[in-house]
Amino acid sequence: MSSKKSNANVVGALQLVLADTYVLMVKTHSCHWNVEGEQFVALHDIFGTQYNELFTAADELAERLRSLGTYAPAGMAALLKESSIKDNPEKPQTWQKMVADLIKAHETISDRIVACREVADAAEDDVTEDLMIGRHAVHSKTLWMLKSLLK
Repeated sequence: MSSKKSNANVVGALQLVLADTYVLMVKTHSCHWNVEGEQFVALHDIFGTQYNELFTAADELAERLRSLGTYAPAGMAALLKESSIKDNPEKPQTWQKMVADLIKAHETISDRIVACREVADAAEDDVTEDLMIGRHAVHSKTLWMLKSLLK
């Protein structure tokens, strides 16, 4: 990594990805709990797989922050403040609306991941860049799967 400023830029971008990842994990877990309808079994399983993957990803992102010499956010308020992903409505939605909402959220986080990868590349932080490439691949696949449900 080339400088303290570069490190700070990477940390800032990584914190945003972590916030979006954690909020998306909670959002997906809520869909897992509340999905109903003819697609219940399939979606319950899909959402379960997705929120577990996101939980693991959040842990990896937080540990990367620690390895860069900073602390991970300490609570939901900090995560919600930094996240660009909107919380679920208080009333459960139809499964179609849940899927459409998750598609928007995965598109949003994908944009942040690309931005973080670019910051990491500029800072010559290959580890963070590689982490973002992997995260982008996961979200791209998830988007394909979710979009396929609505066809």
